Amino acid sequence: MYCGIDVGGTHTDAVVVDHGEVLASCKVLTDHRNLLMSVHAALEDVCSRVKMHRIERITLSTTLSTNAIVEGKTEDAGIIVSSGPGIDPESFRHGKGYFVIPGSIDHRGYEIQPLETADLKDTLTMCRELGLSVYAVVGKFSTRNPSHELQLAQALQGQADHVTLGHRLSGLLNFPRRIATAAYNAQVWRLYNRFADAVETSLRELGLEAQVGILKADGGTMPLAASRARPVESILSGPAASVMGMLALCDIYEDAILLDIGGTTTDIALLSQGTPVVEEGIAMGSYPTLVRALKTRSIGVGGDSMLTVRGGTVFVGPRREGPSMAQGGHTPTLIDACNYLRITSFRDREASRRGIEKLAALWDMYPEKLARAAVDRAVSAIKEAALELVREINERPVYTIHELLKGKTLDPRRAYLMGGPAMVFRELLEQAFGFEVEAPQHYEVANAVGAALTRTTAELELTADTERRQLVIPSLGRVEDIPARFTLEDAKARAKESLLTMLEGQGLRAREEYGDDVEFTEVQSFNMVDFYGAAHKNIRVKCQIKPGISE
Repeated sequence: MYCGIDVGGTHTDAVVVDHGEVLASCKVLTDHRNLLMSVHAALEDVCSRVKMHRIERITLSTTLSTNAIVEGKTEDAGIIVSSGPGIDPESFRHGKGYFVIPGSIDHRGYEIQPLETADLKDTLTMCRELGLSVYAVVGKFSTRNPSHELQLAQALQGQADHVTLGHRLSGLLNFPRRIATAAYNAQVWRLYNRFADAVETSLRELGLEAQVGILKADGGTMPLAASRARPVESILSGPAASVMGMLALCDIYEDAILLDIGGTTTDIALLSQGTPVVEEGIAMGSYPTLVRALKTRSIGVGGDSMLTVRGGTVFVGPRREGPSMAQGGHTPTLIDACNYLRITSFRDREASRRGIEKLAALWDMYPEKLARAAVDRAVSAIKEAALELVREINERPVYTIHELLKGKTLDPRRAYLMGGPAMVFRELLEQAFGFEVEAPQHYEVANAVGAALTRTTAELELTADTERRQLVIPSLGRVEDIPARFTLEDAKARAKESLLTMLEGQGLRAREEYGDDVEFTEVQSFNMVDFYGAAHKNIRVKCQIKPGISE
């Protein structure tokens, strides 16, 4: 049996699934001041209705890192970078503890200028004076040669609780994105690890000995232990849970729109021929990162979105100030408008009526007109945001979790709907889009189903230079000597073996479960000739465990 928990903005959902059948599910209110309490309550609820000892795996989707970054509630981190000529690192300043150390590695991995030790010594002193204890160190070509980052990390020993090494996060060459990714990772490291500690304590208290994982932004999972060093990969795991949940509950083969209407937001995603569309590097705020994620869009429209009137015009969201009046809240919401129009009959309809009529009276409006305008605006906002996402994706190459679809244009003619208020809006959205909108069984907890059934994914990049006779696997921090006759096939075999070994080290039965699912997403070999006419090769290989749903 698998258990999935999705910590959403309004509710925390949990399910227990056995061979595709949902045995137990629940919703509890999310306490943003104590997320662990919400997780514990949801776990306790579903575990009380199944044979708890049979739960093999528990996967969580959490908004913790995302919320901390978006709300500016991260810890100050020391960001120490080294770039060399050709780019000004000051253009990518991140936070107040940002320092540049002279020194450079070139694109082949050769050291051009050693790190300036005097500058480094002064920087360490300033970091101590600022009270910084978490750090990110980033070199421009560290994926070709991580020696400068390793020297910086060594220098920080004794004054750092944690150091994020830029080359360990991704093998892609993009210095500005690497700075932002490493900085965010360091800034949320302590917050995330306290949450991970609390989760493990909670599981022990409940007597659960299952394998624990975290849903990643790319629609896969990683073991909780592995996520402790790379918490940045957990950002946007909520929308990823929605997408994977719909894949688990529906057989989808066409281009489609996925809509998850929650209490606070509506998350929108797209499928290309039944496969999720991905973004190679998402942006958080104004900083693009190297975090690979399912392509999603969130708008501030949900069942509990507050209704306001300005200049005679009715607005829905993006603010949420507690639950609907039907559920004991003090401010009329979108669900209250639906109750008033008898589109739904949710909890205390009389409270909804009072709230809508009071708001309408303040603006000298007919209550029914106000409620109708609110519902119409919400439906219109969801439709326009979905179509805008389609247009945005069609303006650039379409990437899916498996491949680049050259020349592909998305043309969705069906939408799939999930979330607590899904059935309230199904017919309304069907009318707005002009095509079928389907809500599957268990639509109200589809995101938790996605968390429960999503498989572990991982990717690995390898570069090899036969002139330097050196191989680098950035994400593992591995640098190895290779023979001059090292080939592309040798690189592919080494990359696959290293990926599976990494997963085995995380406690997974990788060769047994994923050995046949390793795919190569990039395979390149460039011929080079040195000053003496000798031929050499520059090789780059990227492989991954294909994302998917457990059977």
